[in-house]
Amino acid sequence: MAASKPLRLRLAVPLALALLLALALVTNFLWASSSRRVSPLSAPSSSRTVMGKSAKAVWRLNATYADLPAPHWDWEEMPAAPVPRLDGASVQIGDLLYVFAGYGNIDHVHSHVDVYNFTSNTWTQRFHMPKEMAHSHLGMASDGRYIYAVSGQYGPQCRASINRNFVFDTETREWHGLPPLPLPRYAPATQLWRGRLHVMGGGKEDRHEPGLEHWSLAVKDGKALENEWRAEVPIPRGGPHRACIVANDKLFVIGGQEGDFMAKPGSPIFKCVRRHEVVYGDVYMLDDGAKWKELSPMPKPDSHIEFAWVVVNNSIVIVGGTTEKHPITKKMILVGEVFRFDLEALSLCHSCRPGQSLGACLSESRQP
Repeated sequence: MAASKPLRLRLAVPLALALLLALALVTNFLWASSSRRVSPLSAPSSSRTVMGKSAKAVWRLNATYADLPAPHWDWEEMPAAPVPRLDGASVQIGDLLYVFAGYGNIDHVHSHVDVYNFTSNTWTQRFHMPKEMAHSHLGMASDGRYIYAVSGQYGPQCRASINRNFVFDTETREWHGLPPLPLPRYAPATQLWRGRLHVMGGGKEDRHEPGLEHWSLAVKDGKALENEWRAEVPIPRGGPHRACIVANDKLFVIGGQEGDFMAKPGSPIFKCVRRHEVVYGDVYMLDDGAKWKELSPMPKPDSHIEFAWVVVNNSIVIVGGTTEKHPITKKMILVGEVFRFDLEALSLCHSCRPGQSLGACLSESRQP
């Protein structure tokens, strides 16, 4: 009996620690269970006393991360692309869609073009790009025959941008060079307007700082009419991944972001590291070439939309994109909405009434 007393004392301490650990686990489980019943993305509204009782806190999802109300559309799945792509480029000419370059994965970039035929509903062609041409974050515009490819990133991960520019003749299948940009840019807003190739914004040489510069070059039939780019009025807000559109002889720049991943200092492979990004829905218009006008913003911030737009029946339609990263997981959030910019009202709005098809919505009269 004398020997059992020290044994009980020796067991008391481990048993007490085990009990405390079990209590902590139960408390943590109960807290997590209650947390799942509310959204962590927004703060609760203040409690109010109603009829002598305290009202329960109401939690609301921040609109940046929530889907906006929209009608249901039946989407038709098309043939998958020959290869996966991220940050590539695309141009439609007639019934052909030309899809350029892009990341296959963070360590591999494509250096070819795939062509999709809307009439036959198949991917029909593939051809190579010039070896000196950028592989992602290209600026791109077309006049219906010639495709102008501007600047961009050369290589995988977060390698440097280049200022080399090229033009592709879709009829002869020939590539030609253009005068280099004054400075290299990542994903600059690019468009043909009034006989000149306009390039503006984008990411600067460090890939993160937004550029405000705006340059233009006179071009015709796939050839440069000048040897140097001309400085134009800077854009009010810089950054990459924006829609750049000409409609009704006006130049529009929509959405985009400030900041992007950067190359890790000293990394031999230019390994990408995360940096803070701000996605926005700003809309700017240039109509006289002398001053930008700020119009009503998009319903939610939207980036990576440089090739996600089309002009239909006096409206600019923008599909998808990315918005602000999740505030907790920091993962990219995709945009599932379709937005319409009314070129008569010069404002962005949702496309359709509930139950209305996109085609019917865009073809109906919008006269005041």
